[in-house]
Amino acid sequence: MNIWKIPMCLSIFILAIGTQIPLYSEIHADLVLINGKIITMEDNAPFAESLAIKNGKIIAIGSNSQIKPFISKETRIIDLEGKTAMPGLIDSHGHFGGLGESLVKLDLRTAKNWDEIISMIKNAVKKAKPGEWILGRGWHQEKWDKPPSPGLDGLPIHDPVSELTPNNPVFLEHASGHSVFVNKRAMELAQIDAKTPNPEGGEIIKNKSGQPIGIFLENAMIPFDNAINRYRLQQSPSQIKEQKIKELMLADQACLQNGITSFHDAGSSFQTIDLYRELFQQKKLNVRLNVMISESNEALSKKISQYRLIGLYDNHLTVRSIKRLIDGALGSHSAWLLQPYDSLPGSTGLNTESIQNMKETAQLAIENGFQVCTHAIGDRANRETLNIYEEAFKAHPDKTDLRWRIEHAQHIDSIDIPRFGKLHIIAAMQTIHCTSDGPWVIKRLGEKRSKEGAYPWRKLIDSQAIICNGTDVPVESVDPMANIYAAVTRKMKDGKVFFGEQCMTRLEALRSYTINGAYASFEENIKGSLALGKLADIIVISKDILTVPAEEIPQIKVLYTIIGGVVHQIR
Repeated sequence: MNIWKIPMCLSIFILAIGTQIPLYSEIHADLVLINGKIITMEDNAPFAESLAIKNGKIIAIGSNSQIKPFISKETRIIDLEGKTAMPGLIDSHGHFGGLGESLVKLDLRTAKNWDEIISMIKNAVKKAKPGEWILGRGWHQEKWDKPPSPGLDGLPIHDPVSELTPNNPVFLEHASGHSVFVNKRAMELAQIDAKTPNPEGGEIIKNKSGQPIGIFLENAMIPFDNAINRYRLQQSPSQIKEQKIKELMLADQACLQNGITSFHDAGSSFQTIDLYRELFQQKKLNVRLNVMISESNEALSKKISQYRLIGLYDNHLTVRSIKRLIDGALGSHSAWLLQPYDSLPGSTGLNTESIQNMKETAQLAIENGFQVCTHAIGDRANRETLNIYEEAFKAHPDKTDLRWRIEHAQHIDSIDIPRFGKLHIIAAMQTIHCTSDGPWVIKRLGEKRSKEGAYPWRKLIDSQAIICNGTDVPVESVDPMANIYAAVTRKMKDGKVFFGEQCMTRLEALRSYTINGAYASFEENIKGSLALGKLADIIVISKDILTVPAEEIPQIKVLYTIIGGVVHQIR
């Protein structure tokens, strides 16, 4: 039996063996849930009917009759009426600021083709002031029902858009976030032309005449980020901050609506972390954040000790991880592969950060008690990252329980799959990427490589590796139900199944979104399951996710999101 930390107010009680109910109690709950099917994610007591909460923590869980003594006139009672409750969901990899930004810019994810995106740009131009940037995200050439015309190798070229937008720079991020489409005005502001060479770790797509077509990969996007930042500096610091706060609060609300009670923010600056601290102090954010620092090694060496923050603001803010990117994405041909792409035989993708820099990061992390979380999508990227981690572990045998992570781990060579379990490396994956990307993955990798190592969840689980789950929002929607559906079916939109032998069971999928996510942030003792003394982070959903037909999982709605005993009624 797991003995969880018990709140001080309950420390005088003796627990009955095999149950989570104090043998006697005069404590009255602030909130009680009754008459439900409660999925606890606890092996010794997987289901319950009722639970009681006080001071933001679970003080009892069991049957209605067992919880009845905790109810007083002041206790709020939510009758679940047979509905399902479960631990609050943990999105283990997303971009919190990016989620907020996506809610105030053009959402290109649902566009069926490039023509629809041009129509969206036309409408945006009508509303934009001269010189204002038109921003959007979510296009993906492999998901369109027809190729763009004019185009190059299935990619749009800037000329038609540039004619529509002579006075407004356009910046449209690919769904993956690893490439971008821009117009002529944006290239002028970024000082990019035919003579501009490819930067290290990036590529400018050019036509046969050597002219940029408007598509930029990886580090080649940096000049446009800089140009946008210069534009934003025309605003006052207070205006910039006000807009950022608005976006973060929108992200917070989107998480609540989707049952996300904890969120692993995959890469934020020191400045953004400072803003998080301010907003939590002011109680303007509800969702618990586990933040990965995205700063240079030089900046980290100066400030890392100041930013190791554990459980601040009643366990709402933790910072103990460093984010790195060693390659790009499959969709943009920038994932780093051992062998060339089937669809681009002259390329093995891009190494976006040098091995030496990665090793320096590993050294900084292990010396300062930080976790490393490395974006690695291609099989070469995964192998190199595993090698760097293993070298750091061997050099510091006294350091244990490090829980370093590989973010995405989408395509892994069969030789390297067992290394995750052997080295205790967490695979922080996004199951929705499998079914979203599935229709074109075989084009990139071929049948054999795809079958052996693309999204190999079953192989990883069988090797004793821990998989935590997320959406990579705004790459995908923050909706966790679509993600869980992908995990248990691997069914794509066309109805085909992408190598179904790698599916998760429903319990495995739920673990990846609850207790595994908590483990991946060193928080399994306070969240991720419903047990005595744990944080009262709970969601109530419209259908039983364990028994409903699989095809109905995407239709499951979140009715209540409860964080630390605070109820947010969603529907």
